[in-house]
Amino acid sequence: MASLSFRWPCSGHELPAGPRLPRWVCDSPVVRSALTRIDPVWLVLIGIASVQLGASFAKDLFGLSTPTATAWLRLCFASLIFLTFARPRLRGRRPREWVIVIGYGLALAGMNWAIYASFARIPIGVAVTVEFLGPLAVAVAGSRRPRDLVWVGLAGLGVALLGLQPVEADWLGLGLALLAGALWAGYILLAGPTGRHFEGVSGVTVASVVGAVLLAPAALTFGDPVFSPHVLGVALAVGLLSSVIPYGLEMVALRRMRPGLFGILMSLEPAAAALFALVLLGERLSLVECLAMACVIAASVGATRSRSSGEPMVRD
Repeated sequence: MASLSFRWPCSGHELPAGPRLPRWVCDSPVVRSALTRIDPVWLVLIGIASVQLGASFAKDLFGLSTPTATAWLRLCFASLIFLTFARPRLRGRRPREWVIVIGYGLALAGMNWAIYASFARIPIGVAVTVEFLGPLAVAVAGSRRPRDLVWVGLAGLGVALLGLQPVEADWLGLGLALLAGALWAGYILLAGPTGRHFEGVSGVTVASVVGAVLLAPAALTFGDPVFSPHVLGVALAVGLLSSVIPYGLEMVALRRMRPGLFGILMSLEPAAAALFALVLLGERLSLVECLAMACVIAASVGATRSRSSGEPMVRD
């Protein structure tokens, strides 16, 4: 994948990849000083843990609210939080810029809806494992190196194992996770063009608002969303844990970390998802599911290591 560059607005230093850091990092000397003292590997691991903690909290809401409404509330709260740090310039935008950012928002909304819908049917660890095929496909797409075909085959073996379980697989749940992965791939591919046209976190802010607007009709039509204080409070926590906090931590970490190492650490997401789901929701994976997860993780690590340079697997 092509490498991007950006400048940290606080210092003007050139960074290896990604968009600008959010203002909640840059505008606070205390936060900036604290984060720069932490090893970047730990920052990425904390970000991964934050995302998967948010995923388990979201699934725990499904007894009170629908997956669609939960995904919509997450986008709403993430949009409100991002808007406190960003003031996107909307006037004077060319039609092409709006097409890009609307596509970015559509991918974001679809990705959130599809993965939450899959959570409702299959274990989180399995869903995230299948979803990871999207970024993996982007990582090896267009490669002419024979060894990259090994990683594709290994990931394919992992998915095939999910269909060889003693109990019948939930193909709709697996299909929704695969759709989330495809949309994640689209999100990654649109991140570069969006970042070139929208400064700082303006792009992800506008995309979050677009995604919330696009998902609103389905969230308010199919199933009655619950607006109790408990549901709203948990949804706010999910927005912080799954979007805002990991975004800031990962951008700080990338100032002092090779993108290749970042990609390898991100490959641990399926295992982190399974661990949090086990501890918080009591979801246990079968041996076959664990083997499938190991195959996809190994394929992701292998594909990342085989790239001499590239950008990280950007998330929402």
